[in-house]
Amino acid sequence: MGVTTRKNTKNKVSYPIATAKTIKKFLISETLAIVTSSFFLTSVTSVTSVTSVAELPSAIVLTLIIMMQYRRFGRTELSMPVFSCGGMRYQYKWQDVPANEIPPDNQQNLESTIRYSVECGINHIETARGYGTSEMQLGSIFPKFPREKLIVQTKISPKPNSQEFREEFDKSLAYLQLEYVDLLSLHGINTLELLEESMRPGGCMDVARKLQAEGKVRFIGFSTHGPTDVIVKTIETNQFDYLNLHWYYINQSNWSAIEAAKRHDMGVFIISPSDKGGQLYSPPQKLVDLCYPLSPMVFNDLFCLSHPQVHTLSLGAAKPEDFNEHLKAVELLDIADEILPPILARLEDAAINKLGEDWFKTWHVGLPTIENTPGGINIYVILWLWNLAQAYDTIDYCKMRYNLLGNAGHWFPGQKADRLDELDLRRPLAHSPHAAKIPGILQAADRLFGGEAIQRLSQE
Repeated sequence: MGVTTRKNTKNKVSYPIATAKTIKKFLISETLAIVTSSFFLTSVTSVTSVTSVAELPSAIVLTLIIMMQYRRFGRTELSMPVFSCGGMRYQYKWQDVPANEIPPDNQQNLESTIRYSVECGINHIETARGYGTSEMQLGSIFPKFPREKLIVQTKISPKPNSQEFREEFDKSLAYLQLEYVDLLSLHGINTLELLEESMRPGGCMDVARKLQAEGKVRFIGFSTHGPTDVIVKTIETNQFDYLNLHWYYINQSNWSAIEAAKRHDMGVFIISPSDKGGQLYSPPQKLVDLCYPLSPMVFNDLFCLSHPQVHTLSLGAAKPEDFNEHLKAVELLDIADEILPPILARLEDAAINKLGEDWFKTWHVGLPTIENTPGGINIYVILWLWNLAQAYDTIDYCKMRYNLLGNAGHWFPGQKADRLDELDLRRPLAHSPHAAKIPGILQAADRLFGGEAIQRLSQE
């Protein structure tokens, strides 16, 4: 639930209602037009009893493999699949370990996941130096593919010492067993200080340009968990070919950054739409009901990809079958304008009914920054999580995010609201139309979400 509300993606005055029957009919007709083997035709007949996209049999999913869609990835001119294979869920450890310590079954699962990804047409494999054994393990399978068939991205965090950045990249390339990567991202430009440090003469960007000149990097981008103003400033340097950022249905606050990326013809990669987008692999029943006849995961995929400014969504697969639910969205992209509007309307109405229309539309107005809030409380994020929990019952997700506050540094900044009795928020909330009620909501949120501190995965 971001600031943005219901969207009409093609400026139509009225929306057709897409029922489960409509979706089923479309998928059957498209599948029968493509699949000719008797095995698949026999399997497809079972679709007649389907009432939800989430119930589609594996035969439908398998036919979608040959229907992967691709988008021009900005000025890189790469043909990017609408889904990318993220590399932070299938690796053995979040720390480097010797190759002989990696269990064979873990390596076999990783290689099966990559093979299935490529078979599905998802040939963009994304990893990072900070993902522990991910690069080393990928390096065991990459040489088994024609290099030109893969798009490989790795990410290196900016360093005060740019020579250390170079050394980290060299280690990545050696682990990956590649002569070059297609995409190199400066990983985690989350603050203005990190931006300035990266762009200074002799800084990490200069090193990345040297790597590009040496033929070891094709295109340079950045990844970010930072605030929108920092993202836009980074885009406006016009030094980057693409960016990785967060944006999905429940958090649309970075839309202006996506628009800025479009103006600069940059590729746009969405980070973690299923996990950070609401833990959609285990959604609450209320969200399941509101997204019907789609699963929440397929709905969110379609919502993101219905915007042509978005080029690819990262899927953090832990095993091969984790792709299948997402693949259902590919075949529905052409009728997204029929399917999405009634679901969007239900989601918005559910939020308004629970929160009240005035709060729903104005809760974010006049909130102070973290730096201008006593105790460094991240008021915006806490209220956002409160709204999600109240509207859609996303309690587990909100607890996870809330308890990261104070433990994730600039990746998820700010503090929890567990010390309100010691703080006076009257001055920082002076410009909010809800100044009188916000302290009470912050206290209620702390009671609902508070618990044991949680660390980022890379810290575990």
